[in-house]
Amino acid sequence: MKSIKKYFIFLRLLFVNRESFKTYSQQILNECVLIGVNSIVIVVIVSTFIGAVTAIQTAYNLVTPLIPDATIGLIVRDMTILELAPTITAIVFAGKVGSSIAGELGTMKTTEQIDALEVMGVNAVSYLVLPKIVATLLMYPLLVIIAGSLSIYGGFLAGTLLGLVSPEDYVYGLRMDFKPFTVCFAIYKSLAFGFLISSISSYHGFYTSGGALEVGRASTTAVTKSCIAVLAADYLLVQLFF
Repeated sequence: MKSIKKYFIFLRLLFVNRESFKTYSQQILNECVLIGVNSIVIVVIVSTFIGAVTAIQTAYNLVTPLIPDATIGLIVRDMTILELAPTITAIVFAGKVGSSIAGELGTMKTTEQIDALEVMGVNAVSYLVLPKIVATLLMYPLLVIIAGSLSIYGGFLAGTLLGLVSPEDYVYGLRMDFKPFTVCFAIYKSLAFGFLISSISSYHGFYTSGGALEVGRASTTAVTKSCIAVLAADYLLVQLFF
């Protein structure tokens, strides 16, 4: 309970005694490259194979001719948009970006760089953390859109190349009973997950104390708690919107 209270105090400090927008603009652009662009490769690989595996396993379980082959495309679409793209990508994102954020801030804390900023009268929380959170909110939804598109395409490749479903049936399944709200819901989830991962990782990195060993522990704790928070938020959002 004490940690949760300290976390919310940490979030409040993001908006106290902020620097000018011009100061943050270049930092946000740099963080967008580090957080978003540098994560594209792993997102592409994971999402493509997830879509392929989903299509294969769905086809394997369609053991009755009463279910049309187009169902494969429908299931891949709904599972990708509603769950796999935002949530699985969040787990990968937490492992790559979350640990990086916690490690960077933890190193700055243990080498007293953060203390030096505070001595100069700079709000270190806002100056260092706010650009990371803003960059994550900008880039993570884009990564989810890329992941969703490639996952569906991965399912298409696996299903058609292995002869599990014809291209026409797969595309028909993608269009079958499509609800545009599911895409909006995936974006809502990506914003929530991105905020949780960036803020929790920053919190654990910022309050690291000790040496290199503690930096490693802070990174591990940040990833673990970010994943737990993402799964809890996933459940709450599903309950709220559905």
